[in-house]
Amino acid sequence: MTELRPLPTAPLPEDSQGDAPHVRVAVIGAGFAGLGMAIRLKQQGIEDFVVLERAGEVGGTWRDNTYPGSSCDVPSALYSFSFAPNPGWSSSFSPQPEIQRYLRACTRRFGLRRHLRCHHEVLDARWDGDTMRWVIETTQRQLTATVLVSGTGQLSEPAVPELPGLDRFEGAAFHSARWEHSRDLAGARVAVVGTGASAVQFVPEIAEQAAALHVFARSAPWVLPRSNRTRSAAERNAYRAIPGLQRALRAAVYWGRECAMIGFASPRVMRMAGLAARLHLRRQVPEPGLRAALTPDYTMGCKRVLRSSDFYPALRRPNVDLVSGPIREVRPRSVIGVDGAEREVDTIIFGTGFAVTDPPVARRLHGRDGRLLADRWSPRAQAYLGTTVAGFPNLFLLLGPNSALGHNSVVLAIESQVEYVLDALRTMDARGIRSVEVRPGAQSAFVAEVAARTRHTVWATGGCASWYLDEAGHNTTLWPGFTSHFRRLTRRFDPDSYLLRAPADAELVGAGS
Repeated sequence: MTELRPLPTAPLPEDSQGDAPHVRVAVIGAGFAGLGMAIRLKQQGIEDFVVLERAGEVGGTWRDNTYPGSSCDVPSALYSFSFAPNPGWSSSFSPQPEIQRYLRACTRRFGLRRHLRCHHEVLDARWDGDTMRWVIETTQRQLTATVLVSGTGQLSEPAVPELPGLDRFEGAAFHSARWEHSRDLAGARVAVVGTGASAVQFVPEIAEQAAALHVFARSAPWVLPRSNRTRSAAERNAYRAIPGLQRALRAAVYWGRECAMIGFASPRVMRMAGLAARLHLRRQVPEPGLRAALTPDYTMGCKRVLRSSDFYPALRRPNVDLVSGPIREVRPRSVIGVDGAEREVDTIIFGTGFAVTDPPVARRLHGRDGRLLADRWSPRAQAYLGTTVAGFPNLFLLLGPNSALGHNSVVLAIESQVEYVLDALRTMDARGIRSVEVRPGAQSAFVAEVAARTRHTVWATGGCASWYLDEAGHNTTLWPGFTSHFRRLTRRFDPDSYLLRAPADAELVGAGS
């Protein structure tokens, strides 16, 4: 693996009084969301902003997920900014190193280095109603901002199950997003926990190295074949020479993915689509017993639909053991499954996803009344358009509750929300507004609309538990509709849905809920 040198960053300038520095916009996170926000700020002529990144490098999830076989399961044509197309993707589905290089290239191309503050993890941020500013504490220092944009995303904090005895395990144990590359798996005895989007990519890679590989699966995933075609040099050159050709490809892929929403909205249609996945399973797994263990007992789409053409063959290898059910207990040199069998292992790898419904950033943001966002979101995370939260002035979330996508590229949702934030900034400038705060009534109406749209989708009726839903079964993650509709909702900032405060006002402008 090529070692990437950290991007240089500039220090935060002191203000004229020597107080904590102040910026118009502070962006948390330098992944797709944070960088997309930063690029569009610069394109609009806004230079007074910083991007606060806890790590020493940009990339977010594509910086962290360096496990063997890591790649995107969304076609390359869609997995890039619309305002920064990449004609150089090497294949239909981009591998992790290429996506990371793309984000680094965007950082250089759009001049973001002087705005980037690496190793500035946000520890606390509080809204000061007197100064109408966000007071932000990072691991490096304090600063203030008029507007705070959280671009931490939903896949930033690994989720590791609490297994009895894990603390006494004498071998290596790590999450796929924190892969220990120094660990040599050749000849190792490995237990993999989970069969989600990451596991289906790294299991085939390590199955070729490990002496024994035990894959613990709570439930079988739905898997479709993945045709990852290599792009020729001539094809890449054509995209460079004819930008319209790449835009046409992007449009074709977009509408193909968008039509998939029809199936997610109708379990009956999705059951028909599941025939392709069943055929893929039958073709790749002829053994009746293993095929039965790999047949899902819930409607396709209820959990994330996976794409792989080498996961099933990997499970058929003589050194690989599929164990239905979770690990019951961990011992110093072994694991015990629910079947009661003890399996000796020296490495445990967790492919168990991320803390999506309980993001760590929510435990660091304090709103107008001093209340934590995490408390405001207990027992249910709510936001207006997945972007703003009642009680939190001048706070904008990218990929907040109910803005992620289960059928299309999440970059589309990010760009929609970024444009909404930009229009909010323009509105504040035009009207001389110091703060905007969504009305509780507008937020409640949006949450009710999402619930109504979710009610008959496969996510709610598919018969499974997934990271799309919180513990109470509420969809707090996905936008349950077409991306075209979400784009229309976020195309313009809607001041009537907000409480507005002007510089000289002591009270919020506009009454009502």
